[in-house]
Amino acid sequence: MKNTEYVTFYPSYGYQNDGLWRIPLRVWVHKHGCWGGKQLSKIAKRVVKNKAGLDELQEDQIKMFRFRFRDFVADSQSFEAIFLTFDNDPHNEIFRLKSLDGDKRTDFNGLLFGELSLSFERAKELLAAQQSKNGWLRFSATGKDHLGEGGIRLIKPHGDSVISDIDDTVKITEITEGEAVVMMNTFFKPFQAVPQMKALYQTFDEDVALHYVSGGPWQMYRPLADFLFKTVGFPPGSIHMKNVRLHLLEGETYGDFYRLIKLGSKASEQQKIRQITEILNHFPHRMFTLIGDSGEHDPEVFKHIRKTFPGQIKEIIIRDVSPDNDDKANRFEGMRVIDAEVNLD
Repeated sequence: MKNTEYVTFYPSYGYQNDGLWRIPLRVWVHKHGCWGGKQLSKIAKRVVKNKAGLDELQEDQIKMFRFRFRDFVADSQSFEAIFLTFDNDPHNEIFRLKSLDGDKRTDFNGLLFGELSLSFERAKELLAAQQSKNGWLRFSATGKDHLGEGGIRLIKPHGDSVISDIDDTVKITEITEGEAVVMMNTFFKPFQAVPQMKALYQTFDEDVALHYVSGGPWQMYRPLADFLFKTVGFPPGSIHMKNVRLHLLEGETYGDFYRLIKLGSKASEQQKIRQITEILNHFPHRMFTLIGDSGEHDPEVFKHIRKTFPGQIKEIIIRDVSPDNDDKANRFEGMRVIDAEVNLD
């Protein structure tokens, strides 16, 4: 499909507001296989290989890198209108996505941050048509040369929710071991799930709503989602990651790179606080369990959230991957701690 533009709909959720279901969506339109992207990928492969401390790459490592890095060098499609239809919709209604600011087309980075609205009656009709379980709805891109599908979960105002980190919480990344190890685990080695956390997550009732909030860049979404939800079987949920723009004509691109490279984990801390705060604001009557690890700033982020929303935090769970030190008692105060070596099967 030579002229096909791929539309990535990142998994999201719907919340009730002013008598409607409000559905925030992050959408990216892009192409793969352009000449410039191939050249950038070759350069990046050499750089990342060196940072990982590898002299040579095996064929399987090369294939793995190409798959995991491809969204970093994809050709983003600007000024694209996004249309979608819900699967099995009896009315075959076509929705056009637009932002809260009224933008109707993708920006220089191929992105559109939009919102859909559904009446309660319309949502009930679509859920019935799809024989949906637990509020999930599927939809597909429609329009000339666009290919893509996505899913959102309509979450009731009351109930239990989980907000989870990804790296070193449910997937082994070994951030505390340094850059070379992280590069190896991210681009050149098969992903590994944290066994005891998989066992924990499988105990969640189907009514529990999941939100995965990660400090990793959105360009890693596809391999992470395939691994977590298809390969391992973690419960599906909305995804929230770090925004790193790549189009050099977009002024804020340079700010993104500065925050990623210079500010490092501090930028991830602020990003997580912002995204978790938004989720809790959308569901003021739900109770939340926060799950993370001690490798970076999850305990500090969760303390801030608990202080800001004291009536909504049911429990904080931390997987302890940090070296022994005297500050642990204070850092993990009021939290349930899971030792990284303990198996919960």
